[in-house]
Amino acid sequence: MSKHNYVAIMAGGIGSRFWPQSRHNYPKQFLDILNTGKTLIQWTFERFASLIPEENIFVVTSHEYISIVKKQLPQLAEENILGEPSRKNTAPCIAYISLKLFLKDPKATLIIAPSDHLILDNTAFIKVCFEALSFVNKHKAFITLGIKPTSPNTGYGYIQHEQHSVTDNVYKVKTFTEKPNLDLAKTFIASGDFLWNAGIFVCQVKNILTAFEKYLPEMYEVFIAEKDKFNTPQEKKALEHIYPLCTNISIDFGIMEKADNVYVIPSSFGWSDLGTWSSAYDNQEKDNHQNAISGDNVMIIDAKKCVVHAPDEKLLVIQGLNDFVVVDTKDVLLICQKEKEQDIKDYVAEVKRKKGDHYL
Repeated sequence: MSKHNYVAIMAGGIGSRFWPQSRHNYPKQFLDILNTGKTLIQWTFERFASLIPEENIFVVTSHEYISIVKKQLPQLAEENILGEPSRKNTAPCIAYISLKLFLKDPKATLIIAPSDHLILDNTAFIKVCFEALSFVNKHKAFITLGIKPTSPNTGYGYIQHEQHSVTDNVYKVKTFTEKPNLDLAKTFIASGDFLWNAGIFVCQVKNILTAFEKYLPEMYEVFIAEKDKFNTPQEKKALEHIYPLCTNISIDFGIMEKADNVYVIPSSFGWSDLGTWSSAYDNQEKDNHQNAISGDNVMIIDAKKCVVHAPDEKLLVIQGLNDFVVVDTKDVLLICQKEKEQDIKDYVAEVKRKKGDHYL
């Protein structure tokens, strides 16, 4: 296990599709969405701790969530919990951790991963991570992990790769496509050279910084201008100056779609981005009527294929529903057809418009 290998867990998102359980002040990465006894970020940390020394694992989150991360990951050193002053998508987040690590360890190699994804086969995942680390340490390249698709899912991004591998199981990336419509997704699946984009990247930090300089030069310059304050008590103040000057852009749009040295490893390790209640439902235990229930006092009568989340202390009696999402919290009750769950973001926007931020 190389001392130059690091992990950055990105944990700053809001998770609005899991509203009303996921809230601005306590989003989904800090919740036990699957009713397993552990939160999503705890599972993610444990997964990487079997691969990377704990002292080399960092969590990059919104400044307002630092206290939650400390509470949920008490084994993580406080200086390894990095707070962003504002949400500017993944590119500034990755520029921040990459520059910070480069100034500490110029030989650093970094795995960048979301905090709120599900991975069922840890052994297969760790094997792929080692393959990716080995490749980027031998080549000036970026590796992204692609998931072998099982359906024409329209909620995922897709990666198209070359037909022939450059080494065992590593392929050059041709295109990235964000969330295609169903007809296009079916075409992608039929072609055989498209993978789901898991949003997990591996690179040497010196190479990602070079890519920022080439493809996002304005962002690179604002970070470099403050580099002397990184890894010092002035770092927080430097970030407060940097972030307002950064474009709100993802690493995919900002760099990966433009760079000519991006490669993918086709993978199968039981992955889901847990982006919707249906994806949570698919990965939960079901009763005899295919209901996935979280809550000690839920009574189901003539209901099928529902996902139900309720507080243990509250009695819920649900009758006659078929394929519904039912989420009950202390101040909000959501009852929504599963097929309409992609509209939950719109419902949240309407709640904000009519009721303000109180229920968000």
